[in-house]
This record gives sequence, structure tokens and C-alpha cells, in this order.
Amino acid sequence: MSYYLCVDCGGSKTAAAIADKDGNIVGRGIGGPSNFAYLGLSNFLQAVTATVTSALQSFLPASEDDKPLLPPPANEPLFAAAWLGVSGVDSAAAIARIIPSVTALLGVEPVVANDTHLLASPLGMHDDVSAAIGCVSGTGGIVVSFRQKEGGGLEELGRVGGWGWILGDEGGGFHVGRSAVRHILWEADCASVIAPEKRNTASTLKDRVLQYFGIDDVFELLTVVHWPDPLPLIPPGTERGPNEEKDAPAYTQIVREKRLSSLAPLVFAAAFEDKDPLAVRVLKHTTSEIVDQLCVLLRPEVDAAEGTEYPARKIKGSETILCFGGSLVGVAAYRQMILDELERRGHPIKRWTYVEDAAGTGAKSLAAAARSS
Repeated sequence: MSYYLCVDCGGSKTAAAIADKDGNIVGRGIGGPSNFAYLGLSNFLQAVTATVTSALQSFLPASEDDKPLLPPPANEPLFAAAWLGVSGVDSAAAIARIIPSVTALLGVEPVVANDTHLLASPLGMHDDVSAAIGCVSGTGGIVVSFRQKEGGGLEELGRVGGWGWILGDEGGGFHVGRSAVRHILWEADCASVIAPEKRNTASTLKDRVLQYFGIDDVFELLTVVHWPDPLPLIPPGTERGPNEEKDAPAYTQIVREKRLSSLAPLVFAAAFEDKDPLAVRVLKHTTSEIVDQLCVLLRPEVDAAEGTEYPARKIKGSETILCFGGSLVGVAAYRQMILDELERRGHPIKRWTYVEDAAGTGAKSLAAAARSS
């Protein structure tokens, strides 16, 4: 029997789902990060190999000779079709680098696209929408718009963001953490010129962040953020260099990106549990920047005056299903902030959905496409 494989390659984890010809999910696997731009081809392939192997092992009987499941023998193909949605894949050149190696691994040439393509699969399930926007807000962030092609498949209309944590990833974990530290420092800066008796810097967000890093001075955050990435692990018995601290704070063993992205849960807790005004302002800022990006893809609901034309690739919110994906927009309150801001700006969305299982949805859609062809 040939199966249908979909792999969702994200910045925090890799998820694989395998469907049979009837669209039933028969196998699943979870692995480590597989953002292509961050890892490079070799590490990316390792993550995909481990995750797909895990998915196969979840339902196939173990071989007596303990022979690896991948790549499959040429005369015994495993997969009828495969689809990889890969974070960090943003160009035809990147796709061209991936396809030969993954084809050799799986025994079938896969469809490879940015991971937002997986999110847009619900477009074909509703007759009252003609377009979709995939909105990723998890480790990173990106928004991409699509229309259904005649005869099946998705046509990408436009994309905004997805530049990675150094350049952007608006709405993602790093952006939320960075914005939180900036807001905390900004309040401290402003308080420095206010009479002490008029200062009001109490904030559970500030308290949570300082406690997380084990510090008690707001301006120590500057050291925390800028401290160099940790050196590779020192083998036991190796003498330390002159510049290495024996009892260095725990944050010095975390890479700089993660020091900030790991703050996102603290911001959410302070905003939605504590109702901390500072944390709420942080999330209003980050969601506003996501909506800035969404608005690039959208056109006004009311047609413009005669003689004014909008680009054909822009779409109306009232004709669109907004497909959320990623851990941050998995939080209902954060998701609602985005929807509310879109409506405030005149872009009410016809439908929205949170795609929790992008790999499973993709595998089922591959099997459905095969049955209908």
C-alpha cells in the first residue's frame, strides 16, 4: 500500500502525519526544529528523517533485520505523494536545494513550499469564501494570501514578513519577548525624569521577567539581552578559559534569541491572567504589527471611486478565511486581539479557523486529491 505523507517543518518542532488512501491518519511523528534557513540542509534532513521514521514506526511492524525504513527500496515504494511545508523556505532556490535530497529520502518527489501553504488547505472546504490567508504566529511570524487554482491547488497571491528573528517575525515569540523588554525599559527611562513620589512602575510583567532571569534591577536586562551566545559545551575535565565564569547566571547558557522568545508565555500570563496594563500594551503593539502586514494583503470592503483600481492580487476580508497557525495564535485571547484590530481597520473577516494539526490536514488533502483525480 502507498501512503500520503505531510511534514510540517517549524522553528520549534517537526510534525509528520501519514494517511492511507481513504484519508485516515495511520501514523504520526514529532521531532525537533526544522527551520531550513536556521539549520541548513544537513541538519534539516536529519530532523525530517527522524520525524518521518518515527511516524512510520508508529504503525508499521518492526523489521526482523532492523533495517532502516528510509529510504524505501526502489521496488517497494512507501509514499504515493508527499508534501512538506517548511519554515525558512522563501525562494525557488531554497526549494530546489531541498527537493533532490528529500526525493532520495522518501522515494517520491515531494511538493515543497513555505509552511503557510499547509495552513490554507481549509479554503477548499467552504463555498462562501474565495481566498485564504495563512497567518503564522509561533516561534516566528508570516502572513500569506492564496486563491484556489482551477483544477485544484493553491495560487499564492502575496506574502508579508517571515524574515526571521533578526529582521522581523512580527507577532512571533521573539517579537513578543523583545517588545516586552523594550516596554519595560521604556517605562524605566520615562520614570527617571519623574519625581519619585509620582512614579508608578508596578507591573506583574516586570516582576515576572526579572524573576525569570534572576535579577532585581530593570537595567540589568541590558546585560541579559546582550550577553554573548554560550560557547559549545566543555568536555568534562577540560580547563576553563580565562574569560569563562565558573558560576555564571543561567541565562548565559541560553542563546540570545531564546532568551527573548522564551518570555512570550510570561507576557501572555501577565496580560490575560493578571490583566497587567503594561503586558496588554505589549500585545496590542505586537498584534498591531501583525495586522499591518495583513492589511498589505487586503483591499477595502467598499469599492473606491470610479477610476481607482486595486491590485488584482489584493483580496477582501469578507471573501476570505483567515487560517491561524502557531502556538501564540493558539491562545484564543491573542487571536481575538488580531480579529478585533482587523475589524477596527475596516477588514471584517468572513471566516477564521485555527489549524492545530497542519500535518494531518495536509496528509488528508493529499489523499483526497488522489481519490478525486
